[in-house]
Amino acid sequence: MIARVAFLLGLSINACVVAGAPETFPHAAVVSQSEIASKVGADVLRDGGNAVDAAVATAFALAVTHPAAGNIGGGGFLVYRSGQGNVATYDFRERAPLAASETMWLDENGNYDSKRHHSSWLSVGVPGSVAGLHLAWSEQGQLPWRRLVEPAIQLAEEGFVVSPGLAESLKDSRSRFRISPAALSQFTNNGMPYEPGEVLIQRDLAATLRRIAEHGPAGFYEGKTAELLVAGMQSNGGILTHEDLRAYKAVRREPIRGTYRGYDIISMPPPSSGGITLVQMLNILEGFPIRETGAGSAATLHVMTESMRRAYLNRARYLGDSDFNPDIPVARLISKEVAKNLRNTIKLDAATPSVLEDIRLQHESNETTHLSVVDKDLNAVSLTTTLEYSYGSGIIAEGTGFLLNNEMGDFNPVPGKTTEQGLIGTSPNLTQPGKRMLSSMSPTIVARDGKLVLVTGSPGGRTIINTVLQTILNVVDHDMNAQDAVDFGRIHHQWMPDELRYEQFQFSPDTLEQLKLKGHRLKQTTYQGSAHIIKVNSEGQLEAGVDHRRPDAGAAGH
Repeated sequence: MIARVAFLLGLSINACVVAGAPETFPHAAVVSQSEIASKVGADVLRDGGNAVDAAVATAFALAVTHPAAGNIGGGGFLVYRSGQGNVATYDFRERAPLAASETMWLDENGNYDSKRHHSSWLSVGVPGSVAGLHLAWSEQGQLPWRRLVEPAIQLAEEGFVVSPGLAESLKDSRSRFRISPAALSQFTNNGMPYEPGEVLIQRDLAATLRRIAEHGPAGFYEGKTAELLVAGMQSNGGILTHEDLRAYKAVRREPIRGTYRGYDIISMPPPSSGGITLVQMLNILEGFPIRETGAGSAATLHVMTESMRRAYLNRARYLGDSDFNPDIPVARLISKEVAKNLRNTIKLDAATPSVLEDIRLQHESNETTHLSVVDKDLNAVSLTTTLEYSYGSGIIAEGTGFLLNNEMGDFNPVPGKTTEQGLIGTSPNLTQPGKRMLSSMSPTIVARDGKLVLVTGSPGGRTIINTVLQTILNVVDHDMNAQDAVDFGRIHHQWMPDELRYEQFQFSPDTLEQLKLKGHRLKQTTYQGSAHIIKVNSEGQLEAGVDHRRPDAGAAGH
């Protein structure tokens, strides 16, 4: 608790982290960005549901209580590990509509149009959340589908009390909703901002969720919901069609697997860039004694930064949707030999300048959300989902009640040169019909000797992978409990721009000065990510690490 209060007050907790006792649960736990949604998942566990059931119910509840990122109009990734060690990953990343093209982000003069790319009906990818959650449930779930969606229906239909955090978020985002009368109506109280303590009711969303409960994916991708969505598209210059909705399929994929100091790392494959980049960084760091140099020390932060720099360059070079890029050198990128060669290029006393290459990196929003679940049989789910920007495109098709993503903005706009500001674009991630855009979402599970150790993930755009990396290092190398692992200060380097970002108040002036002397260009940020993790401690209890960098998060269990 002390560490959490210190973070919220902006006090330094640096390497000398004050022990913060995590919430512990003897049997099962859910942790997410919404305490209301976490309690929905915990109720499912109490009713005999397993981790996948609880994750599905929590995700649907988040679509109601955390509209900035929880969704049915977006997409995401789910990593599942059974108590016996069986693993599956589910890809429900959005896809480009069939009418999409590489040049659709250019105006009539051939210039890049950022508004078209990020803030228009054209920016909407084919949503994947409903299909993905249903696929995971159909293969791994136990309770009836309707039981898992019903709590979200009740929350939307009967309403829930607006928290101070949600009230502030909705107020700050009113300008985002002006493109969509339906969104402005839903997220304001007769045109005025919602105040804390008022009740937010979303009847159109409840009706859409009821169709999903009754008909599964067909209640979303076909029928009335689909008709309303396509009508909105046709009236506002969008290109998403009935054919796009009918053609959408979530995909079960083989996970990215790695090892780190005897621990098994299980994460997402492309179109997530998370698993490959994470395993490459861990492979590099395995050759450095960061347990001895200590959490938060300049020596440790230096080698972490240099591993990030190298892995993110390879991310930009090689990664995209594997269905469209079958030659991604996955085995080579996650090999120990490649990591050894990269490690040998790191100097312990000096930063390696990032050298410009002919690559363009597209912006990724920080507004994503993550949840972790472990049930009584130690089945585990790590699930990250997003609308891209906060509240996605800011658009609701009239009568549907759900926000649409603007994930098309994650495609590279056009082939082009690298800039020092970090605009990088490679052909693997150019817009193509039916293609899934590259993502940094990194739901990850860690095990050792066949036993579950950690479930982790975070929002945060391109910082996600580095945030997940640091939660793993904090548990494995620095023996932190779940709450301390979440509270500890974070850093980020993504190759371009060549800057080391660090959270304010989290590192001592001496540490920062030592990093400067090594040649790192430092940039202070307010906070990074919002990781929600579950650790199985030595007593077999489940420790919930709740990230309070953003409001309303909470854990629940039994």
